Amino acid sequence: MTRRNAILEEFERDLVARDPLTYEQKMRIYEGMWNEAVSLGVLPPADPLEGIEVDIKVAKTLNSIRRTRRTRKTG
Repeated sequence: MTRRNAILEEFERDLVARDPLTYEQKMRIYEGMWNEAVSLGVLPPADPLEGIEVDIKVAKTLNSIRRTRRTRKTG
């Protein structure tokens, strides 16, 4: 689990401050993109679990990598 730190907090504040879109505007964009994908037949997937085996293998591989001293969380 990642811990919150000052750099991340500052990044998030700056990101929010620079974002000119409101939540409602973002949702309209998202819904428009979703509707476009549905009209193209891309979404929803016929089989939502298609490819899950690959995702599980990747997750297991990433989770099994031993952390180095540099990436290990302390505290």
